[in-house]
Amino acid sequence: MNPYEIRKLFPILDQEVNGQPLVYLDSAATSQKPAAVIEAIEQYYRGYNSNVHRGVHTLGTKATDAYEGAREKVRKFINAYSTEEIIFTRGTTTSLNTVARSYGGANVKEGDEIVISYMEHHSNIIPWQQLAKEKGAVLKYIPLQADGTISLDDARATITDATKIVSIMQVSNVLGVINPVKEIAKIAHEHNAVMVVDGAQSTPHLKVDVRELDCDFFAFSGHKMVGPTGIGVLYGKKELLEKMEPIEFGGEMIDFVGLYESTWKELPWKFEGGTPIIAGAIGMGAAIDFLEEIGLDNIERHEHKLAAYAMEKMSAVEGLTIYGPKDAEKRAGVVTFNINDVHPHDVATVLDADGIAVRAGHHCAQPLMKWLDVSSTARASFYLYNTEEDIDKLVSGLVKTKEYFSNVF
Repeated sequence: MNPYEIRKLFPILDQEVNGQPLVYLDSAATSQKPAAVIEAIEQYYRGYNSNVHRGVHTLGTKATDAYEGAREKVRKFINAYSTEEIIFTRGTTTSLNTVARSYGGANVKEGDEIVISYMEHHSNIIPWQQLAKEKGAVLKYIPLQADGTISLDDARATITDATKIVSIMQVSNVLGVINPVKEIAKIAHEHNAVMVVDGAQSTPHLKVDVRELDCDFFAFSGHKMVGPTGIGVLYGKKELLEKMEPIEFGGEMIDFVGLYESTWKELPWKFEGGTPIIAGAIGMGAAIDFLEEIGLDNIERHEHKLAAYAMEKMSAVEGLTIYGPKDAEKRAGVVTFNINDVHPHDVATVLDADGIAVRAGHHCAQPLMKWLDVSSTARASFYLYNTEEDIDKLVSGLVKTKEYFSNVF
């Protein structure tokens, strides 16, 4: 895997920002898109733009084949049993809300427990907060170890026979921690609870096998895995999805509509009301083709190497604090940090002046920020197109930032 060659496949990376070559270190927020994905979407709109499932004309048939072909690519990508288990959504947030509102709404009652962790993204906190409020359920948090990891002993102590849902992110968007979701799923199932996995940060970087994880639901987004925005996936075990009610109603998801009663289509279409995200699904299918050609194992190894290199180089910057495990093998390609007495937004602004894009803020993880005892952090996140040279530029920028603010104050 040659990241310099891969970088050439991403048109947006061939530019200067503020007079400097772009160093894009914000892939945890959204990844850049290769030409192959952009072209697949363009080809749909230029060559066979049509609605799906409804028409028998040539364009409609071609669009339907491409849309459902993308569903099959997703199925193989995460090793689901059937395309009936693959629901296209607008993204991870919509997928998690669907589980909370549909499965949770029907199966959680007063006094039941919902278990999450302190490191969760807001989209894996708020739906469960709202469900707990609505049902009178108890929302519980698995505590974190000092390095931000989850202990299975703590998971066993938190999950009880009263637990109905456990929802954990596979990879933290702040700490980079890779969580033991397979083992947590086993604990959840021992208590007859369902396991929901937020795969937004894992699916682009690790090989995901939902059968091996034995999770009941798995959610992820296209835009973090070199695909377009506005498209995501909810995987669910067929026996659970069949019992769940849709949460959006209208065209496409119906079988028969009478004056006072209606019936729904079979899986997966009963959860895809209205005109679906056709171009997004086609783009996501192209993204999967792209990632599989490079190889998820290769991507994972590359990111571990970058994370280790970044940890080594950044740790040498005096006054810089890195959050999360020190062992790069325990984390994905995310390094979150602060520089003493310099606000993360100021860090990001100075770096941007040198063409280096990092994220600053609470990263939609305010409970985790509170646990870390900070209001916000800066974050550098790496992907298949990043290089050690990018990290060298980042470190030089951080030294420059530190020196600048030392002189100011």
